[in-house]
Amino acid sequence: MQSLKAIEDWPVQNAAAAVVGQDGQMLGSHGDQQRRYPLASVTKLLTAYAALVALEEGALDLDQPAGPEGSTVRHLLAHSAGYDFADRTVRYRPGERRLYSNAGFEVLAETLEQAAGMAFADYLREGLLEPLGMEQTTLEGSPAAGAVSTAADLVLLATELQRPKLLDPSTLADATSVVFPGLAGVLPGFGRQKNNDWGLGFEIRDAKSPHWTGADSSPRTFGHFGQSGTFLWVDPDAAAACVVLTDRAFGPWAAEAWPVFTDGVLAELARRS
Repeated sequence: MQSLKAIEDWPVQNAAAAVVGQDGQMLGSHGDQQRRYPLASVTKLLTAYAALVALEEGALDLDQPAGPEGSTVRHLLAHSAGYDFADRTVRYRPGERRLYSNAGFEVLAETLEQAAGMAFADYLREGLLEPLGMEQTTLEGSPAAGAVSTAADLVLLATELQRPKLLDPSTLADATSVVFPGLAGVLPGFGRQKNNDWGLGFEIRDAKSPHWTGADSSPRTFGHFGQSGTFLWVDPDAAAACVVLTDRAFGPWAAEAWPVFTDGVLAELARRS
């Protein structure tokens, strides 16, 4: 795909990009697909998916108490448990506001550990990484932001997110639908959003503005970006997913370049169809 070559003009030393269709067909790639990059908060997609596997296995329940008083697993996944971003200070009542929180995902992983009787990193590897063949992906720190992976491995995840084999499709559909609609909050890097919509660990595009995806991205687009200069989105209307990894931290360069890049990818996909 010609549109992927835009990463050559970004102010980064190394970058890799790939687009995969709903049927798992690789539609295009650019850059070293085997180079490992820190994922930062794209890690949350892995942690959320492992939690969904645990839900289907019966190890977790969305409505079981977890986190601060009145909070549940559902609140933790949907960034609405009330935790501060980085620590376990409770700033809001559960369900009152969308407060993006690394701490909430760390508590989620601890809750899964207790329920499964095994370390979260082991559960992640056995429940998700190994079944998908993500051999170059490791959790080397926080379950909120500590994974390292390759574009090739994330394409495997992006394929699973479009046509799940580890989950019932209805489970993924629920996880990528808005949970606790109408909550305001700050989308990191893009400011306050009146409706800061999230699913169960997946950020949902809806009508957010500004946003890290494109102006032409469908409202149903879901995914995540990371402060390490990484992102993964799935656009069901475009019948495709896109992975981008870089070695430069997110900043104004990314907020400017990423939406233009995504619109270029979507335009090329539309011409192909």
